[in-house]
Amino acid sequence: MEETSLRKRKGDEKSIQSSEPKTMNLQKELGLFSGTCIIVGTIIGSGIFISPKSVLSNMEAVGPCLIIWTMCGVLATLGALCFAELGTMITKSGGEYPYLMEAFGPIPAYLFSWSSLFVIKPSSFAIICLSFSEYVCAPFYPGCNPPQAVIKFLAAAAILLISTVNALSVRLGSYVQNVFTATKMVIVVIIIISGLVLLAQGNTKNFENSFEGTSLSMGSISLALYNGLWAYDGWNQLNYITEELRNPSRNLPLAIIIGISLVTGCYILMNVSYFTVMTATELLHSQAVAVTFGDRVLYPASWIVPLFVAFSTIGAANGSCFTAGRLVFVAGREGHMLKVLSYISVKRLTPAPAIIFHSMITIIYIIPGDINSLVNYFSFAAWLFYGLTITGLIVMRFTRKELKRPIKVPIFVPILVTLLSVFLVLAPIVSKPAWEYLYCVLFMLSGLVFYFLFVHYKFRWAQKISKPLTMHLQMLMEVVPPEEAPE
Repeated sequence: MEETSLRKRKGDEKSIQSSEPKTMNLQKELGLFSGTCIIVGTIIGSGIFISPKSVLSNMEAVGPCLIIWTMCGVLATLGALCFAELGTMITKSGGEYPYLMEAFGPIPAYLFSWSSLFVIKPSSFAIICLSFSEYVCAPFYPGCNPPQAVIKFLAAAAILLISTVNALSVRLGSYVQNVFTATKMVIVVIIIISGLVLLAQGNTKNFENSFEGTSLSMGSISLALYNGLWAYDGWNQLNYITEELRNPSRNLPLAIIIGISLVTGCYILMNVSYFTVMTATELLHSQAVAVTFGDRVLYPASWIVPLFVAFSTIGAANGSCFTAGRLVFVAGREGHMLKVLSYISVKRLTPAPAIIFHSMITIIYIIPGDINSLVNYFSFAAWLFYGLTITGLIVMRFTRKELKRPIKVPIFVPILVTLLSVFLVLAPIVSKPAWEYLYCVLFMLSGLVFYFLFVHYKFRWAQKISKPLTMHLQMLMEVVPPEEAPE
């Protein structure tokens, strides 16, 4: 009897031990090939269907246009290598926020968070949805530009649809993303193969005297780089795969160099394909470059191009909404925005208030804006913080020498990227000043008011305003605070 009870006690002890929580880590499943594929899939999106026209309008000739696309690839590679060092040195999530916090303190870090919420993410979402709208409208208005009202209404409808999908279900949002991600690669391959076939058949007339008529200035080069770099947007997110990458000190820089080189090759070949069937003048007058290409090369199956480009842009917009909604959610949780923005829908278990907030800001952007002005607006803000973040990398080489650096780029790389960032920020303001840059600076600086009122000093009267507002919105949207994560 005693022996039986002893065995029982031992069995209970084993079951208790087996039920104790175990520490879990991400599995290092990704090799060099997988890392390269993730990089290519992350970067290639709607930008290559939007930017060729804007790059050419600033360069005015085919030769300089192709050089700009190559320069953008080189700059994206150097920037990504700098971010790879930051990501392996400071392993906190939140993009540039923890890097700026470590290097410069809370105010620059908060301004990045504020600018991401009100400038960078909404303008990016607006650009993608306006691009979707232009490509959907183009087949219905052959030979002329679609009315701006139609484009903006359709873009607003796309924003509301995507936001609704993401607010209703995380699974539905991710399913939409998976389906549309594959379509963008299909249309890229179709355009490149069609262009190479035409080139092999001797369609090289548009490449003769390819530097003739070039009129360069510091402003035009910077604006061309703005539009080219928009197509490479996503290079700064590549360090997020570090924890799941085998031998990251070797595979991450190799994946960056190989992956962005492949993207650069795809972008150059797509531009070459466009120029095999269109002169520079025809491309500049095309409302939707890929649609014009499809009409001339793939007829009677030319409908494939606007359909697949629309799928590609909708996929990119869905991804933008999905990630930006989480950024707003985290900002609310950290006390950088109204607490209600960090609340979760009781019925749907999604960050619905954050997604709704993000979609409202985006719709405001599409009312006065067009794609070119929004790209300039977005790029100005983005490169201001890219440059500041990479300056932080240089600063931490001297102030945080104790930090481990599994990846360490030569010091001239962050210095070069910082100087190029300064050029990209200042050159268009000096040579071609525009209102969007002033609006952008004012939006960013207005974050200081919110920071000192609600975050730093936490004035009582500010709390008295925010608490009842949070309570009423909570009841209206049926949302609750998230549970505290276990320590």
